[in-house]
Amino acid sequence: MSFDLTSFLPYQLSVAASRVSKGFAERYRKEFGLSIPEWRVLAHLAGQTSVSVREIHARVDMDKSKVSRAAASLEAAGLIEKRENLDDRRLLDMRLTAQGQSLIARIVPIADDYQAEVLARLGLDAEVLERVLAILLEDK
Repeated sequence: MSFDLTSFLPYQLSVAASRVSKGFAERYRKEFGLSIPEWRVLAHLAGQTSVSVREIHARVDMDKSKVSRAAASLEAAGLIEKRENLDDRRLLDMRLTAQGQSLIARIVPIADDYQAEVLARLGLDAEVLERVLAILLEDK
């Protein structure tokens, strides 16, 4: 029995996601010195008032240890701040500082441009991909 990994859908999705993510990562790493986990934490916090490491871990599908290390690095850089969660004192909530908000404001246009480039490469297939991804990302 033979198995062609390159035609296996989970493998294709993983490789495609990795390539797209790395393409964008090159841009923000060069200009802003951020790692992929740091970008994901910042981006997630951009639309929230405060969020715990546990919540980010669940939403961005990243190991808790990576989220924690990224958060520690971002905190040391003055981009986020941590506070005790009022509902559960075992958790720390994170939020962007003014400096973090300023950085996100500078990165978002780059992110929008990168997404537009990727979608332009897909042409009309972009709409199909967006519908397919919505199905695959639905909560079960």
